[in-house]
Amino acid sequence: MHSSKALFSPSSSSTFLFSFSSTPQPLSRAFSHAPKPQQLRMEPLRAASQSNKEAKLWGGRFEESVTEAVESFTESISFDKLLSKYDIMGSKAHAQMLAQQSLISAKERDEIVKGLEDIERRIASGEFQWRTDREDVHMNIEAALIEMIGEPAKKLHTARSRNDQVLTDFRLWCRDAIDGIMGSMKRLQVSLITLALKNEGLIVPGYTHLQRAQPVLLQHLLLAYVEQIDRDIGRLVDCRARMNFCPLGACALAGTGLPIDRFMTSETLGFTAPLRNSIDAVSDRDFVMEFLSANAITAVHLSRLGEEWVLWASEEFGFITPSDSVSTGSSIMPQKKNPDPMELVRGKSARVIGDLVTLLTLCKGLPHAYNRDLQEDKEPVFDSVKTILGMLEVSAEFALNITFNQDRIQKALPAGHLDATTLADYLVNKGVPFRTSHDIVGRAVALCTSKNCQLLDLSLDELRSINPVFDEHVYEYLGVENAINKFSSYGSTGSACVASQLDYWTKKLEIK
Repeated sequence: MHSSKALFSPSSSSTFLFSFSSTPQPLSRAFSHAPKPQQLRMEPLRAASQSNKEAKLWGGRFEESVTEAVESFTESISFDKLLSKYDIMGSKAHAQMLAQQSLISAKERDEIVKGLEDIERRIASGEFQWRTDREDVHMNIEAALIEMIGEPAKKLHTARSRNDQVLTDFRLWCRDAIDGIMGSMKRLQVSLITLALKNEGLIVPGYTHLQRAQPVLLQHLLLAYVEQIDRDIGRLVDCRARMNFCPLGACALAGTGLPIDRFMTSETLGFTAPLRNSIDAVSDRDFVMEFLSANAITAVHLSRLGEEWVLWASEEFGFITPSDSVSTGSSIMPQKKNPDPMELVRGKSARVIGDLVTLLTLCKGLPHAYNRDLQEDKEPVFDSVKTILGMLEVSAEFALNITFNQDRIQKALPAGHLDATTLADYLVNKGVPFRTSHDIVGRAVALCTSKNCQLLDLSLDELRSINPVFDEHVYEYLGVENAINKFSSYGSTGSACVASQLDYWTKKLEIK
């Protein structure tokens, strides 16, 4: 899909999603290409006063400049400068195509490319001055290029509108963001598998309705989250494939009569192909709706993980103890040790869901083609990516810094008659219809409740008083260890089944 001429390199470009203020932490080295949301910073912008405003690049038919209130309200440079790397990438590809099609000279192309590279270096070093009176990232870069090289820079916007330009930038940015998120997802999977491998054979209560249900291996429960995250990765893979089409050359909405080669720019930028319909290319935002939908589903999965671990860290459960390095205290209660990171994972899921709702609401009533409303599509996407990366990062960190309290869990296992369903299976194996088995075991549980004991504690005579079908082999099914050993269906919590699942994931994730 990527030609040898491609300007895009997936392995190196995603670090440009955000601006960094410190080096990555050791835990992040395995997937260091994922941007770190906590390191996001926005440099101060230089405002232009009414007296020193320059003419707008689009201002030929206007006799008055816009007011300060309009300038401030309509600018987007305060957030869309995050697209600067991609804007330059797209402009370089566009200049190369214009030269190839003899719309500019090779000398002009070289001057444009060199000027863009100089601007890119100035942006990276913090020397570049962003101006609000230049409205957005595209006009800031183009105006600066005109200041640097003069007339050749004025030809760069040939056969291009900001409508197709911004969407080219945005698709490139989102493509890298997806790569970064998938890297963080895989690191969380590795952390969960590592945690599972440390707790081989540990049985925990399984819950439905938050009531004791059946015994499960802890490894089985952790692998459930690994599976969910893997589907989250699959959604992003699918989203990326649909996103990876190039709008550049669609212009404002109708395309152009100039002899451009959209396939050349598409290939140079690593896209699959140009978008077929120029109106669709500049007006739809379904690619970011799908992206934020995938993020929202991931956020819900992480929120459920957070909820479970917050509950399990409570005194009421006491199943896990987070280390001090992933806990916080109280400003008034000296004894408190709170699993705040996972509480915030649960809380921040609301932001990611809200970002999706914002974008859906933004787009729902727009006529074709482009409308200025769509300027508002960037911030929800930037926030969603920043937030989901943080949620994934801290969830992986938390997983590597908790201890399961085996004694507390062991003492909790007898409550709830977790082996009741396995006892029903015993009766089914004896030829008893399941509904009859259900009723028999229900009466056995009622007897245990009256005697304040477990099913394993009932004598054979007591069991036979309920139904004579019971024999001495019944005790091979009772107790949580026996119950675990009886599970054998594909995907179940039986020891052999879970071992097979673990083997699959350790090989897939290349965990040594």
